[in-house]
Parts: sequence; C-alpha cells; structure tokens
Amino acid sequence: MAMKMKELPNSERPYEKLEMYGEHALSNAELLAIIIKSGTKEESSVTLAQKILSLGKQKNCSQDNLNFLQELSMAELTKIKGIGKVKAIQLKAVCELAKRISKPIDSQKIKVKTPLDIAKLLMDELKVEKREIVKVILLNSKNMIHKIQTISYGGTNSVLIEPKDIFLEAIKTGVPKMILVHNHPSGDSTPSEKDCLFTQKLDNLSQMLGVQLLDHIVIGDNEYTSIRGYLIAKKEGKS
Repeated sequence: MAMKMKELPNSERPYEKLEMYGEHALSNAELLAIIIKSGTKEESSVTLAQKILSLGKQKNCSQDNLNFLQELSMAELTKIKGIGKVKAIQLKAVCELAKRISKPIDSQKIKVKTPLDIAKLLMDELKVEKREIVKVILLNSKNMIHKIQTISYGGTNSVLIEPKDIFLEAIKTGVPKMILVHNHPSGDSTPSEKDCLFTQKLDNLSQMLGVQLLDHIVIGDNEYTSIRGYLIAKKEGKS
C-alpha cells in the first residue's frame, strides 16, 4: 500500500516542500498533486498525479512534455479513480491559465521582423490545438502588430474560409499589411499544395485591395514554416 501523505516527512510533502525549497524543486507529479489537493483512502495526491502523467506516455509524449495535459478531456481525466469532476475542472482551468500566461502581455508592442517572431507569439497556443485555426495578424506601416484576429475554426484536417473573410478586418481597420497564420494539428508544418495555392490566390487579391500580404505561416508542433519562404526555396530548386 502506498504511503499516505501525512506519513511522509515534511520535506517530502508537496505543500511543505514548495514552501521550504521553492516551486522549482518540485517534480511534475508534486506540482500536479498541489492542484489536485487530496488523494483517496488508498492513494495519495502524488500517486494520482503520477497516473495522470502516465496518460502522456499513451499519447507518445516524452517525460518532460506536459502539452498533452491541455488535450485531455474531462472524460479522460475522470476515468482515473480518485479524479472526480471537481478535480478535473481544476486541472482544465490550470491548463487554460498556463496557455494564457504564455501569451505576450501586450502583443501590440511587438514589431514583426521575421516569421520566427510570429511563431514565438502563437506557437504555445496553436501547437496543442486539435483543429485547424486561422488567424490574421494586422500590422501598421512599421510592422508593429495592430491586432490579432481569429477568423475561422475548422476540423482536424482542413478549414473552410473565403479570401474575403481574411481581408475584411484589414479593410475595416485600414491597416496596410497583414500576415496569415494557421496550424496543422498533425504537428507537421510542411505546407500542403492547397496551402500554397491559397496563398498565391491571396497574394493576387492583396495587390488589388492594397493590403500587403507579408507571409502565410503554418504552425506545427514546435516547428513552423513560412509559405513565402517555402515557395521561394521550391522555385529555386532547394525544396
């Protein structure tokens, strides 16, 4: 039988350990145990936390990769004995907070110089999404972000969107430049032929509407691809 929390020395109890040594000294299981708060008669909160972390292995995640926590549904969490609806809600809330905390405090003060700037801005949010999401980033003449607008939610493999929907917000706000961004739930950021053709179509339309399309960026799992760069490399025979 697993040792109960109260039977552990103070230095090994998650709450006391954090107070004594700081949050960085705690393992992933111990941090989760604090969120869970209590265990069951048979198992401690740390043991329950370890069971939650074991779900990551089933999703082929590395030991230190906790992104899978954001993907877990309420149903998956409550299948674990000792994790009821309240604990599952607490875990989902913390995951959402973590996602929001990772966003820049004020994206409007960010100047876009390279596709990497966009990837850093949206990677944490989009890499865990299981459906395609399309965002348009509106910029002023100095490439400072004016607004980030989500314009469409799709399925796991594609999203239906009209070019007019992409340019509508840019025209309404009167910005001169924009960048299109969407994610690939598969994790592979390689643009599809459909992505490339759609980008070229937008390029032609942007010239007519007077809104410069700087790039179309695909976000994968900790990787990204600039379609503009991809097309140039392909044209030069480098891809």
